[in-house]
Amino acid sequence: MMEYDNMMDSDFKEDFGPKIQVSAADRYHVDFELSNVDISLANSLRRVMHAEVPTIAIDLVEIEVNTSVLADEFISHRLGLIPLNSSEIDNLSYSRDCDCEQNCERCSVTLTLHAKCTGDEVMKVYARDLVVGFNRPNSEIGNPVITDPDGLGSLICKLRKGQELKLSCIAKKGIAKEHAKWSPTSAIGFEYDPHNKLHHLDLWYEQDAEAEWPKSKYADVEEPPAEGQPFDYDAVPSRFYFEVEGIGNIQSDAIILEGVKELQRKLAGLIHGLGESEGMNGEYDGPRSPDGMDTGAGYLEQGYSTPYGNPGAASAWGGGATAYGTTPYGNSGSNGWS
Repeated sequence: MMEYDNMMDSDFKEDFGPKIQVSAADRYHVDFELSNVDISLANSLRRVMHAEVPTIAIDLVEIEVNTSVLADEFISHRLGLIPLNSSEIDNLSYSRDCDCEQNCERCSVTLTLHAKCTGDEVMKVYARDLVVGFNRPNSEIGNPVITDPDGLGSLICKLRKGQELKLSCIAKKGIAKEHAKWSPTSAIGFEYDPHNKLHHLDLWYEQDAEAEWPKSKYADVEEPPAEGQPFDYDAVPSRFYFEVEGIGNIQSDAIILEGVKELQRKLAGLIHGLGESEGMNGEYDGPRSPDGMDTGAGYLEQGYSTPYGNPGAASAWGGGATAYGTTPYGNSGSNGWS
């Protein structure tokens, strides 16, 4: 009996539990396969990784001097899109959750920039020229992400002789659902059914679909449909192929882990809401219908009135006294043409 139970437990974990198989991984890319899950769960993971994994990005810019050819708003937009190191982002609080008035070291990171061209050649200002403040949770968070071989980072602007740029920035924690500058990824590839056996895609072609539509690299992983195989109307996808491409502010594997954590937090909140003992609404303190609406008692019994009189009496266009009295066409309570 014990052997049977152990066998059933192992078979259940092997056949029904979610599986993840990583095929390639480095600091900026992760390719993995997710199987034994529903398409809704797989797509939820993709959406959460793309839009709800928190990072840090420049949110406020105070420009003191700007004599370049670029407008203040243009430079501020470029600064916001510079990726910043977001390691151990959990040590930083959201500004909306912090007790400070506007920003402090617990919810933000300060960066400054001062560049002035004194020579005849054009001066290029890069992300490496940003100076990060010392008051931050760790020594890495807020540093500009620099991946080019020359170690310069993103180009901010160009200055000619005599032009100057002096500013200070406040970087805050956020998610890509609020603004794309907080996105931890540049793209997430999501694919299933590489042979289109489920016919979820309508492949338009001129002569031959096989020749005009190249197969995905994952087509070699799954068996192609047999010749003359009948279509299975009950078939559902169960293997999903992800290609996560990060931008360097968070390591690619951490993006996946943070996405799973965010899904767990969402499900925990849902379970907590469904588990409340006070009915479906739980501890809902928002607006509700007036008392008595669900018992048949009218709202007029609660003293409700309007500027046009008691709605319990005849309406402004029916019989009885109204706020309008009579009209040029006769009593408003009678037919105007009589």
